[in-house]
Amino acid sequence: MGDRQTLRFCTSEDGTRLAYAAIGAGPPLVKSANWLSHLEFDLRTPIWRHWIEAFARRHTYVRYDTRGCGLSDRNPQEISFESWVADLEAVVDASGLDRFPLLGISQGGAIATAYAVRHPERISHLVLYGGFALGALHRTAEDRERRNAMVTLMRLEWGADNPSIRQMFAARLMPDATKEQVESFNDLQRKTTSAEGAARYYETTGGIDVIGLLAQVKTPTLVIHARGDAQVSFDLGRQLAAGIPGARFVALQSNNHILLEQDPATQRYFEEVGLFLAS
Repeated sequence: MGDRQTLRFCTSEDGTRLAYAAIGAGPPLVKSANWLSHLEFDLRTPIWRHWIEAFARRHTYVRYDTRGCGLSDRNPQEISFESWVADLEAVVDASGLDRFPLLGISQGGAIATAYAVRHPERISHLVLYGGFALGALHRTAEDRERRNAMVTLMRLEWGADNPSIRQMFAARLMPDATKEQVESFNDLQRKTTSAEGAARYYETTGGIDVIGLLAQVKTPTLVIHARGDAQVSFDLGRQLAAGIPGARFVALQSNNHILLEQDPATQRYFEEVGLFLAS
């Protein structure tokens, strides 16, 4: 698959260099950036490979590495929600796309939501999986304490030979993963960014608040969430869907925030997305 990927670079509004890629054939499908990625390694990892293959069968699938991550600039001056939205704008413009469906996974859902509100004429369909409108810093005191503790651990332990901190993420993101998948995810996390980059990213994610934008979404929207998601609770997915006028909500019988190839819910996820995009 790797030799069919077209890799390019563009520049965000503040001068940050971004890596983006297109793979597959057919109508476009754009994915907003989410937790740590690497455009080259993602093609080979059992964590994301089946996602890329599934979407590339029917679409020209466009994705990018967020600032501070993967093949994009590793030490950007700014990491903020506004800069993330600007990065998506830059990638879309560089790709020469006029109108397209937009996919947001996890915190990428908030980025996709903000983009859809700002550019409703460009988005034909909005698909949000495992998303949320309010980051951990805007939820409960327990959520805030946990988030702050994780940021501290990231700065101290992320690049260490001991993978314990990275395994904590693997356990919450995909509790049903195989040993091979956990090891691959640990390796992927370490390769994608530095300890400081991971901490800055996680800190910024905690401050997300797009609750006031939900009612402004005019694009047909599909919200999908796993019932047993330990990273982003099911209630946060319901809150997201309830706030977007006319949004369709699909609940998956899964414990995984990142849907794995062997998870029975994964096939239903791709079927639901395919039917929605064809509508």
